[in-house]
Amino acid sequence: MGSRVELFEEIRRDHRREELSVRALADRHGVHRRTVRQALAAVEPAARKTPARAAPKLDPAKPLIDAMLREDLTAWRKQRHTARRVLARLVDEHGMGELRYSSVRDYVARRRPEIWAEAGRGVETGFVPQTHEPAAEAEVDFGDLWVNLDGVATKCFLFTLRLSYSGKAVHRVFASQGQEAFLEGHVHAFTVLGGVPVVHIRYDNLKAAVSRVLSGRTRTESARWVLFRSAYGFDAFYCEPGIDGAHEKGGVEGEVGRFRRNHLVPVPTVGTLAELNERIDAADAADERRRVGNRTTTVGDDFVFEKTLLRPLPAEGFDPGLVLTPRVDRYARVTVRQCAYSVPARLIGKTVRVSLRASELLVFDGKTLVARHARAVHRGSQTLLLDHYLEVLVRKPGALPGATALAQARAAGVFTDTHQRFWDRARGLHGDGAGTRVLIEALLLHRHLPHDAVLAGLEVALAAGSFSADLVAIEARKAAGRDRPGQGQILSLDRHRTPPGPAPELPGDDRPLPGVAHYDQLLTRKALS
Repeated sequence: MGSRVELFEEIRRDHRREELSVRALADRHGVHRRTVRQALAAVEPAARKTPARAAPKLDPAKPLIDAMLREDLTAWRKQRHTARRVLARLVDEHGMGELRYSSVRDYVARRRPEIWAEAGRGVETGFVPQTHEPAAEAEVDFGDLWVNLDGVATKCFLFTLRLSYSGKAVHRVFASQGQEAFLEGHVHAFTVLGGVPVVHIRYDNLKAAVSRVLSGRTRTESARWVLFRSAYGFDAFYCEPGIDGAHEKGGVEGEVGRFRRNHLVPVPTVGTLAELNERIDAADAADERRRVGNRTTTVGDDFVFEKTLLRPLPAEGFDPGLVLTPRVDRYARVTVRQCAYSVPARLIGKTVRVSLRASELLVFDGKTLVARHARAVHRGSQTLLLDHYLEVLVRKPGALPGATALAQARAAGVFTDTHQRFWDRARGLHGDGAGTRVLIEALLLHRHLPHDAVLAGLEVALAAGSFSADLVAIEARKAAGRDRPGQGQILSLDRHRTPPGPAPELPGDDRPLPGVAHYDQLLTRKALS
Protein backbone atom coordinates (compact mmCIF):
# COMPACT_ATOMS: atom_id res chain seq x y z
CA MET A 1 0.00 0.00 0.00
CA GLY A 2 1.21 3.48 -0.79
CA SER A 3 1.39 6.40 1.57
CA ARG A 4 -1.60 7.69 3.53
CA VAL A 5 -1.77 10.70 1.21
CA GLU A 6 -2.16 8.41 -1.81
CA LEU A 7 -4.84 6.39 0.02
CA PHE A 8 -6.85 9.54 0.68
CA GLU A 9 -6.52 10.58 -2.95
CA GLU A 10 -7.79 7.17 -4.21
CA ILE A 11 -10.77 7.23 -1.84
CA ARG A 12 -11.72 10.75 -2.92
CA ARG A 13 -11.30 9.83 -6.60
CA ASP A 14 -13.51 6.71 -6.37
CA HIS A 15 -16.15 8.68 -4.47
CA ARG A 16 -16.03 11.44 -7.07
CA ARG A 17 -16.22 9.17 -10.13
CA GLU A 18 -18.49 6.33 -8.92
CA GLU A 19 -20.31 7.99 -6.02
CA LEU A 20 -19.73 4.91 -3.86
CA SER A 21 -20.97 4.82 -0.30
CA VAL A 22 -18.75 4.99 2.74
CA ARG A 23 -19.20 1.26 3.37
CA ALA A 24 -18.38 0.40 -0.26
CA LEU A 25 -15.27 2.59 -0.22
CA ALA A 26 -14.13 1.00 3.05
CA ASP A 27 -14.60 -2.51 1.60
CA ARG A 28 -12.77 -1.62 -1.63
CA HIS A 29 -9.73 -0.11 0.07
CA GLY A 30 -9.69 -2.39 3.12
CA VAL A 31 -9.85 0.39 5.69
CA HIS A 32 -12.18 1.39 8.51
CA ARG A 33 -15.21 3.56 7.69
CA ARG A 34 -13.72 6.19 10.00
CA THR A 35 -10.74 6.49 7.68
CA VAL A 36 -13.07 6.92 4.67
CA ARG A 37 -14.93 9.73 6.44
CA GLN A 38 -11.58 11.41 7.27
CA ALA A 39 -10.50 11.22 3.61
CA LEU A 40 -13.77 12.70 2.38
CA ALA A 41 -13.61 15.49 4.98
CA ALA A 42 -10.02 16.62 4.45
CA VAL A 43 -7.46 16.44 1.65
CA GLU A 44 -4.46 16.02 3.98
CA PRO A 45 -4.37 13.23 6.56
CA ALA A 46 -4.28 14.42 10.16
CA ALA A 47 -0.93 14.17 11.93
CA ARG A 48 -0.50 11.19 14.16
CA LYS A 49 -0.79 12.01 17.83
CA THR A 50 2.18 11.17 19.99
CA PRO A 51 0.91 9.08 22.86
CA ALA A 52 1.48 10.60 26.26
CA ARG A 53 3.47 8.00 28.10
CA ALA A 54 3.27 8.00 31.85
CA ALA A 55 6.47 8.11 33.87
CA PRO A 56 5.41 7.24 37.39
CA LYS A 57 8.97 6.80 38.67
CA LEU A 58 10.18 10.12 37.24
CA ASP A 59 7.18 12.24 38.26
CA PRO A 60 8.32 12.72 41.90
CA ALA A 61 11.76 13.76 40.68
CA LYS A 62 10.62 16.40 38.19
CA PRO A 63 10.34 19.28 40.71
CA LEU A 64 13.76 18.40 42.09
CA ILE A 65 15.30 18.37 38.59
CA ASP A 66 13.66 21.71 37.76
CA ALA A 67 15.18 23.24 40.90
CA MET A 68 18.66 22.05 39.91
CA LEU A 69 18.27 23.48 36.42
CA ARG A 70 17.17 26.81 37.85
CA GLU A 71 20.34 26.89 39.97
CA ASP A 72 22.27 26.80 36.69
CA LEU A 73 20.85 30.18 35.69
CA THR A 74 23.38 31.85 38.00
CA ALA A 75 26.15 29.23 37.93
CA TRP A 76 29.44 29.47 36.07
CA ARG A 77 29.23 27.90 32.62
CA LYS A 78 31.67 25.10 33.38
CA GLN A 79 29.97 24.17 36.62
CA ARG A 80 26.40 23.59 35.52
CA HIS A 81 24.47 20.35 35.98
CA THR A 82 24.82 17.62 33.42
CA ALA A 83 22.21 14.86 33.18
CA ARG A 84 24.61 12.44 34.90
CA ARG A 85 25.19 14.88 37.74
CA VAL A 86 21.44 15.36 38.13
CA LEU A 87 20.93 11.59 38.37
CA ALA A 88 23.80 11.27 40.87
CA ARG A 89 22.24 13.91 43.14
CA LEU A 90 18.80 12.30 42.93
CA VAL A 91 20.28 8.98 43.99
CA ASP A 92 22.61 10.31 46.69
CA GLU A 93 20.41 13.03 48.21
CA HIS A 94 16.92 11.61 47.67
CA GLY A 95 17.42 7.86 47.43
CA MET A 96 15.85 7.56 43.95
CA GLY A 97 17.94 4.61 42.86
CA GLU A 98 15.17 3.21 40.65
CA LEU A 99 15.54 6.02 38.07
CA ARG A 100 17.11 5.28 34.69
CA TYR A 101 19.69 7.58 33.11
CA SER A 102 17.83 7.70 29.77
CA SER A 103 14.67 9.03 31.45
CA VAL A 104 16.57 11.74 33.33
CA ARG A 105 18.60 12.64 30.23
CA ASP A 106 15.51 13.12 28.05
CA TYR A 107 13.73 15.18 30.67
CA VAL A 108 16.77 17.45 31.24
CA ALA A 109 17.20 17.97 27.49
CA ARG A 110 13.54 19.04 27.19
CA ARG A 111 13.26 21.12 30.34
CA ARG A 112 16.56 23.06 30.32
CA PRO A 113 15.70 25.30 27.32
CA GLU A 114 12.16 25.77 28.68
CA ILE A 115 13.49 26.98 32.04
CA TRP A 116 15.99 29.31 30.40
CA ALA A 117 13.25 30.70 28.18
CA GLU A 118 11.01 31.27 31.23
CA ALA A 119 13.86 33.30 32.74
CA GLY A 120 14.14 35.40 29.59
CA ARG A 121 17.46 33.93 28.57
CA GLY A 122 16.39 31.57 25.80
CA VAL A 123 17.63 33.96 23.10
CA GLU A 124 21.25 33.07 24.01
CA THR A 125 20.96 29.73 22.23
CA GLY A 126 19.87 31.34 18.95
CA PHE A 127 22.01 32.62 16.08
CA VAL A 128 21.38 35.37 13.57
CA PRO A 129 22.72 34.99 9.99
CA GLN A 130 25.25 37.69 9.10
CA THR A 131 26.27 39.32 5.82
CA HIS A 132 29.80 40.75 5.55
CA GLU A 133 30.94 43.34 3.03
CA PRO A 134 34.07 42.49 1.00
CA ALA A 135 37.36 43.61 2.60
CA ALA A 136 35.51 45.21 5.53
CA GLU A 137 36.15 42.86 8.46
CA ALA A 138 38.42 40.14 9.78
CA GLU A 139 38.67 38.09 12.98
CA VAL A 140 41.73 37.04 14.99
CA ASP A 141 42.29 34.41 17.66
CA PHE A 142 44.88 32.05 19.15
CA GLY A 143 44.31 28.30 19.53
CA ASP A 144 46.28 25.74 21.56
CA LEU A 145 48.36 23.23 19.62
CA TRP A 146 50.65 20.35 20.59
CA VAL A 147 53.73 19.70 18.45
CA ASN A 148 56.38 16.98 18.67
CA LEU A 149 59.20 19.51 18.40
CA ASP A 150 62.66 18.00 17.99
CA GLY A 151 61.51 14.90 19.86
CA VAL A 152 59.80 16.77 22.71
CA ALA A 153 56.03 17.20 23.09
CA THR A 154 55.65 20.99 23.17
CA LYS A 155 52.58 23.16 23.62
CA CYS A 156 52.47 25.86 20.94
CA PHE A 157 49.91 28.39 19.77
CA LEU A 158 48.17 28.72 16.41
CA PHE A 159 47.60 32.34 15.35
CA THR A 160 44.68 32.70 12.93
CA LEU A 161 43.44 35.73 10.99
CA ARG A 162 40.31 35.13 8.88
CA LEU A 163 38.65 37.52 6.43
CA SER A 164 34.91 37.53 7.16
CA TYR A 165 33.72 37.86 3.55
CA SER A 166 35.75 35.28 1.61
CA GLY A 167 36.76 33.05 4.52
CA LYS A 168 40.42 33.29 3.47
CA ALA A 169 42.51 32.51 6.56
CA VAL A 170 46.20 32.81 7.36
CA HIS A 171 47.76 30.70 10.12
CA ARG A 172 51.08 30.80 11.95
CA VAL A 173 52.46 28.70 14.82
CA PHE A 174 54.40 30.38 17.62
CA ALA A 175 56.04 29.16 20.79
CA SER A 176 54.07 31.70 22.84
CA GLN A 177 51.09 33.98 22.49
CA GLY A 178 52.89 37.05 23.78
CA GLN A 179 52.67 40.46 22.18
CA GLU A 180 55.62 39.83 19.85
CA ALA A 181 53.88 36.72 18.44
CA PHE A 182 50.59 38.61 18.24
CA LEU A 183 52.13 41.44 16.21
CA GLU A 184 54.30 39.17 14.07
CA GLY A 185 51.24 37.09 13.22
CA HIS A 186 49.46 40.22 11.99
CA VAL A 187 52.46 41.31 9.92
CA HIS A 188 52.68 37.86 8.30
CA ALA A 189 48.93 37.73 7.63
CA PHE A 190 48.80 41.22 6.13
CA THR A 191 51.79 40.39 3.93
CA VAL A 192 50.16 37.19 2.65
CA LEU A 193 46.81 38.92 2.06
CA GLY A 194 48.46 41.92 0.42
CA GLY A 195 46.41 44.43 2.41
CA VAL A 196 44.45 45.33 5.54
CA PRO A 197 40.66 45.23 6.24
CA VAL A 198 39.17 48.69 5.80
CA VAL A 199 36.67 48.71 8.71
CA HIS A 200 37.90 46.68 11.69
CA ILE A 201 39.23 43.39 13.04
CA ARG A 202 37.37 41.51 15.79
CA TYR A 203 39.19 40.36 18.94
CA ASP A 204 38.44 38.92 22.33
CA ASN A 205 40.43 40.09 25.35
CA LEU A 206 43.92 38.95 24.35
CA LYS A 207 46.50 40.29 26.79
CA ALA A 208 48.79 41.14 23.89
CA ALA A 209 46.39 43.94 22.91
CA VAL A 210 44.31 44.70 26.00
CA SER A 211 45.86 45.76 29.29
CA ARG A 212 42.52 46.24 31.06
CA VAL A 213 38.88 45.30 30.40
CA LEU A 214 36.40 47.99 31.39
CA SER A 215 32.60 47.93 31.09
CA GLY A 216 30.94 46.70 27.89
CA ARG A 217 33.31 46.87 24.93
CA THR A 218 35.57 49.53 26.45
CA ARG A 219 39.20 48.49 26.79
CA THR A 220 42.48 50.02 27.86
CA GLU A 221 44.88 49.09 25.05
CA SER A 222 48.63 48.66 25.37
CA ALA A 223 50.69 51.49 23.90
CA ARG A 224 52.60 49.30 21.44
CA TRP A 225 49.36 47.79 20.15
CA VAL A 226 47.94 51.27 19.53
CA LEU A 227 51.13 52.17 17.68
CA PHE A 228 50.84 49.05 15.52
CA ARG A 229 47.20 49.74 14.63
CA SER A 230 48.07 53.29 13.74
CA ALA A 231 50.91 52.15 11.46
CA TYR A 232 48.64 49.75 9.52
CA GLY A 233 45.51 51.90 9.69
CA PHE A 234 42.76 49.66 11.09
CA ASP A 235 40.38 49.70 14.05
CA ALA A 236 39.84 46.99 16.68
CA PHE A 237 36.38 45.67 17.61
CA TYR A 238 36.38 43.98 21.03
CA CYS A 239 33.80 41.29 21.69
CA GLU A 240 31.87 40.99 24.94
CA PRO A 241 33.89 39.30 27.70
CA GLY A 242 33.45 35.59 28.33
CA ILE A 243 31.19 33.12 26.59
CA ASP A 244 28.64 35.85 25.86
CA GLY A 245 30.93 37.31 23.23
CA ALA A 246 32.21 34.08 21.66
CA HIS A 247 29.54 34.12 18.93
CA GLU A 248 30.64 37.61 17.88
CA LYS A 249 33.70 36.10 16.22
CA GLY A 250 32.39 32.63 15.55
CA GLY A 251 34.03 32.52 12.13
CA VAL A 252 37.56 32.40 13.47
CA GLU A 253 36.55 30.20 16.43
CA GLY A 254 35.35 27.56 13.97
CA GLU A 255 38.30 28.14 11.64
CA VAL A 256 40.86 27.34 14.35
CA GLY A 257 39.18 24.00 15.05
CA ARG A 258 38.67 23.16 11.36
CA PHE A 259 42.28 23.85 10.43
CA ARG A 260 43.64 21.98 13.44
CA ARG A 261 41.53 18.88 12.69
CA ASN A 262 42.30 18.82 8.97
CA HIS A 263 45.98 19.76 8.86
CA LEU A 264 47.47 19.16 12.29
CA VAL A 265 46.16 15.69 13.10
CA PRO A 266 48.03 13.52 13.96
CA VAL A 267 50.33 15.63 16.10
CA PRO A 268 52.97 17.03 13.69
CA THR A 269 56.58 15.95 14.18
CA VAL A 270 59.12 18.58 13.10
CA GLY A 271 62.60 19.73 13.95
CA THR A 272 61.78 23.45 14.09
CA LEU A 273 58.73 25.68 14.07
CA ALA A 274 59.99 27.20 10.82
CA GLU A 275 59.60 23.78 9.20
CA LEU A 276 56.07 23.49 10.55
CA ASN A 277 55.14 26.97 9.32
CA GLU A 278 56.28 26.02 5.82
CA ARG A 279 53.75 23.16 5.92
CA ILE A 280 51.08 25.52 7.20
CA ASP A 281 51.71 27.99 4.36
CA ALA A 282 51.17 25.16 1.88
CA ALA A 283 47.96 24.13 3.68
CA ASP A 284 46.66 27.71 3.55
CA ALA A 285 47.24 27.80 -0.19
CA ALA A 286 45.48 24.44 -0.65
CA ASP A 287 42.48 25.62 1.40
CA GLU A 288 41.69 28.27 -1.20
CA ARG A 289 40.10 25.46 -3.23
CA ARG A 290 37.53 24.65 -0.53
CA ARG A 291 33.97 26.00 -0.30
CA VAL A 292 32.41 27.54 2.80
CA GLY A 293 28.96 26.16 3.55
CA ASN A 294 26.73 26.03 0.47
CA ARG A 295 28.62 28.59 -1.58
CA THR A 296 29.10 27.83 -5.25
CA THR A 297 32.39 29.73 -5.37
CA THR A 298 35.62 28.72 -3.66
CA VAL A 299 37.44 30.68 -0.99
CA GLY A 300 40.12 31.53 -3.54
CA ASP A 301 37.57 32.87 -6.04
CA ASP A 302 36.03 35.17 -3.44
CA PHE A 303 39.44 36.28 -2.19
CA VAL A 304 40.61 37.30 -5.67
CA PHE A 305 37.78 39.85 -5.70
CA GLU A 306 38.16 40.85 -2.04
CA LYS A 307 41.91 41.42 -2.32
CA THR A 308 41.43 44.34 -4.69
CA LEU A 309 39.40 46.21 -2.04
CA LEU A 310 41.79 45.82 0.91
CA ARG A 311 43.63 48.88 2.22
CA PRO A 312 47.23 48.90 0.88
CA LEU A 313 50.10 48.01 3.19
CA PRO A 314 52.07 50.91 4.69
CA ALA A 315 55.18 52.04 2.84
CA GLU A 316 57.38 51.49 5.90
CA GLY A 317 57.45 48.21 7.75
CA PHE A 318 56.89 47.73 11.47
CA ASP A 319 59.30 45.89 13.75
CA PRO A 320 57.11 43.53 15.81
CA GLY A 321 59.92 42.72 18.23
CA LEU A 322 59.89 43.59 21.91
CA VAL A 323 62.85 45.87 22.67
CA LEU A 324 64.93 44.90 25.73
CA THR A 325 68.30 46.06 27.07
CA PRO A 326 70.05 43.19 28.89
CA ARG A 327 73.65 43.19 30.08
CA VAL A 328 76.16 40.72 28.62
CA ASP A 329 77.48 38.38 31.30
CA ARG A 330 81.03 37.08 31.63
CA TYR A 331 80.15 34.05 29.49
CA ALA A 332 79.30 36.37 26.55
CA ARG A 333 75.58 35.69 26.92
CA VAL A 334 72.42 37.71 27.28
CA THR A 335 69.48 36.17 29.13
CA VAL A 336 66.02 36.86 27.71
CA ARG A 337 62.86 35.19 28.99
CA GLN A 338 64.92 32.66 30.97
CA CYS A 339 66.90 31.60 27.89
CA ALA A 340 70.57 32.44 27.21
CA TYR A 341 71.97 33.56 23.85
CA SER A 342 75.61 34.20 22.93
CA VAL A 343 77.02 37.47 21.59
CA PRO A 344 80.57 38.37 20.49
CA ALA A 345 82.93 38.13 23.47
CA ARG A 346 84.12 41.74 23.02
CA LEU A 347 80.72 42.87 24.38
CA ILE A 348 81.19 41.24 27.81
CA GLY A 349 80.02 43.66 30.49
CA LYS A 350 78.21 45.97 28.05
CA THR A 351 74.48 46.67 27.78
CA VAL A 352 73.08 45.76 24.36
CA ARG A 353 69.74 46.25 22.66
CA VAL A 354 67.68 43.14 21.90
CA SER A 355 64.71 42.85 19.56
CA LEU A 356 62.80 39.80 20.80
CA ARG A 357 60.55 38.46 18.06
CA ALA A 358 58.27 35.47 18.04
CA SER A 359 60.63 33.28 16.02
CA GLU A 360 64.04 34.94 16.38
CA LEU A 361 66.16 37.21 18.55
CA LEU A 362 68.30 40.07 17.21
CA VAL A 363 71.11 41.69 19.23
CA PHE A 364 72.39 45.19 18.43
CA ASP A 365 75.44 47.08 19.63
CA GLY A 366 74.26 50.60 18.97
CA LYS A 367 72.84 50.37 15.46
CA THR A 368 75.01 47.42 14.42
CA LEU A 369 73.50 43.93 14.31
CA VAL A 370 75.99 41.70 16.13
CA ALA A 371 74.03 38.46 16.65
CA ARG A 372 70.97 36.70 15.34
CA HIS A 373 69.48 33.56 16.88
CA ALA A 374 66.41 31.41 16.41
CA ARG A 375 64.24 31.97 19.45
CA ALA A 376 64.57 29.22 22.02
CA VAL A 377 61.44 27.25 22.89
CA HIS A 378 62.44 25.58 26.16
CA ARG A 379 63.14 27.65 29.27
CA GLY A 380 66.63 27.42 30.67
CA SER A 381 68.17 26.50 27.31
CA GLN A 382 71.36 28.01 25.85
CA THR A 383 71.87 28.99 22.21
CA LEU A 384 75.58 29.56 21.60
CA LEU A 385 77.64 30.20 18.46
CA LEU A 386 81.26 29.04 18.47
CA ASP A 387 82.22 32.05 16.36
CA HIS A 388 81.41 34.37 19.29
CA TYR A 389 84.09 32.77 21.51
CA LEU A 390 87.05 32.51 19.12
CA GLU A 391 88.90 35.57 20.51
CA VAL A 392 88.63 34.12 24.02
CA LEU A 393 89.71 30.66 22.85
CA VAL A 394 92.88 32.06 21.26
CA ARG A 395 94.00 32.99 24.78
CA LYS A 396 92.45 29.91 26.40
CA PRO A 397 92.79 27.08 23.87
CA GLY A 398 92.32 24.45 26.56
CA ALA A 399 88.67 25.50 26.93
CA LEU A 400 87.73 24.45 23.40
CA PRO A 401 87.34 20.64 23.79
CA GLY A 402 84.63 20.97 26.46
CA ALA A 403 82.98 24.13 25.14
CA THR A 404 79.17 24.04 24.95
CA ALA A 405 79.34 26.15 21.79
CA LEU A 406 81.53 23.46 20.14
CA ALA A 407 79.02 20.74 21.06
CA GLN A 408 76.18 22.78 19.55
CA ALA A 409 78.25 23.48 16.40
CA ARG A 410 78.83 19.74 15.98
CA ALA A 411 75.12 18.98 16.50
CA ALA A 412 74.19 21.60 13.90
CA GLY A 413 76.65 20.15 11.38
CA VAL A 414 78.68 23.38 11.26
CA PHE A 415 81.81 21.93 12.88
CA THR A 416 82.44 19.07 10.44
CA ASP A 417 84.59 15.97 10.35
CA THR A 418 87.08 17.93 8.23
CA HIS A 419 87.51 20.45 11.05
CA GLN A 420 88.00 17.64 13.55
CA ARG A 421 90.64 15.81 11.45
CA PHE A 422 92.58 19.04 10.89
CA TRP A 423 92.47 19.77 14.62
CA ASP A 424 93.64 16.27 15.56
CA ARG A 425 96.57 16.39 13.11
CA ALA A 426 97.52 19.94 14.15
CA ARG A 427 97.60 18.98 17.85
CA GLY A 428 99.64 15.90 17.04
CA LEU A 429 102.21 18.03 15.22
CA HIS A 430 102.28 21.26 17.28
CA GLY A 431 100.93 20.14 20.65
CA ASP A 432 97.51 20.77 22.23
CA GLY A 433 97.76 24.51 22.78
CA ALA A 434 99.54 25.50 19.57
CA GLY A 435 97.53 23.05 17.47
CA THR A 436 94.25 24.38 18.85
CA ARG A 437 95.33 27.95 18.06
CA VAL A 438 96.02 26.91 14.47
CA LEU A 439 92.49 25.52 14.25
CA ILE A 440 91.03 28.73 15.73
CA GLU A 441 92.89 30.83 13.16
CA ALA A 442 91.36 28.63 10.48
CA LEU A 443 87.90 29.01 12.03
CA LEU A 444 88.25 32.79 11.89
CA LEU A 445 88.38 32.47 8.09
CA HIS A 446 84.66 31.57 8.17
CA ARG A 447 83.86 35.20 8.97
CA HIS A 448 84.72 36.43 5.48
CA LEU A 449 85.02 33.31 3.29
CA PRO A 450 82.38 30.76 2.26
CA HIS A 451 82.07 27.63 4.37
CA ASP A 452 82.84 25.31 1.44
CA ALA A 453 85.94 27.32 0.52
CA VAL A 454 87.37 27.03 4.04
CA LEU A 455 86.67 23.29 4.02
CA ALA A 456 88.52 23.03 0.70
CA GLY A 457 91.51 24.82 2.24
CA LEU A 458 91.48 22.43 5.20
CA GLU A 459 91.39 19.42 2.86
CA VAL A 460 94.43 20.73 0.93
CA ALA A 461 96.33 21.24 4.18
CA LEU A 462 95.44 17.70 5.30
CA ALA A 463 96.60 16.26 1.98
CA ALA A 464 99.86 18.22 2.08
CA GLY A 465 100.54 17.41 5.72
CA SER A 466 101.26 21.08 6.40
CA PHE A 467 99.12 22.37 9.24
CA SER A 468 99.40 26.11 8.88
CA ALA A 469 96.52 28.60 9.03
CA ASP A 470 98.27 30.64 6.31
CA LEU A 471 98.15 27.67 3.91
CA VAL A 472 94.47 27.13 4.68
CA ALA A 473 93.79 30.82 4.03
CA ILE A 474 95.61 30.78 0.67
CA GLU A 475 93.83 27.65 -0.55
CA ALA A 476 90.45 28.87 0.76
CA ARG A 477 90.81 32.13 -1.18
CA LYS A 478 91.71 30.17 -4.31
CA ALA A 479 88.61 28.01 -3.88
CA ALA A 480 86.47 31.08 -3.23
CA GLY A 481 87.74 32.69 -6.43
CA ARG A 482 86.96 29.59 -8.47
CA ASP A 483 83.46 29.21 -7.05
CA ARG A 484 82.55 32.94 -7.16
CA PRO A 485 81.53 33.14 -3.49
CA GLY A 486 79.34 36.17 -4.06
CA GLN A 487 76.84 33.96 -5.85
CA GLY A 488 76.30 31.48 -2.98
CA GLN A 489 75.50 31.44 0.69
CA ILE A 490 78.18 31.38 3.34
CA LEU A 491 77.62 28.54 5.78
CA SER A 492 80.01 29.84 8.40
CA LEU A 493 80.16 29.10 12.09
CA ASP A 494 77.65 31.91 12.37
CA ARG A 495 74.98 30.59 10.02
CA HIS A 496 73.16 33.93 10.04
CA ARG A 497 75.97 36.03 8.58
CA THR A 498 75.04 37.99 5.48
CA PRO A 499 76.97 36.63 2.49
CA PRO A 500 79.31 39.10 0.77
CA GLY A 501 78.33 40.62 -2.55
CA PRO A 502 79.92 39.66 -5.89
CA ALA A 503 83.56 40.65 -6.41
CA PRO A 504 83.86 43.91 -8.45
CA GLU A 505 85.14 43.57 -12.01
CA LEU A 506 88.34 45.55 -12.80
CA PRO A 507 88.42 47.74 -15.92
CA GLY A 508 90.51 46.63 -18.89
CA ASP A 509 94.15 47.80 -19.23
CA ASP A 510 95.65 48.17 -22.75
CA ARG A 511 99.05 49.51 -21.63
CA PRO A 512 102.13 47.52 -22.76
CA LEU A 513 103.84 45.27 -20.27
CA PRO A 514 106.91 46.80 -18.52
CA GLY A 515 110.40 45.84 -19.70
CA VAL A 516 113.91 45.71 -18.20
CA ALA A 517 115.90 47.11 -21.17
CA HIS A 518 116.83 50.31 -19.36
CA TYR A 519 118.22 48.34 -16.44
CA ASP A 520 120.35 46.30 -18.87
CA GLN A 521 121.94 49.53 -20.14
CA LEU A 522 122.90 50.53 -16.61
CA LEU A 523 124.51 47.16 -16.00
CA THR A 524 126.49 47.44 -19.27
CA ARG A 525 127.83 50.89 -18.43
CA LYS A 526 128.93 49.73 -14.99
CA ALA A 527 130.84 46.80 -16.45
CA LEU A 528 132.68 49.10 -18.95
CA SER A 529 133.76 51.45 -16.25
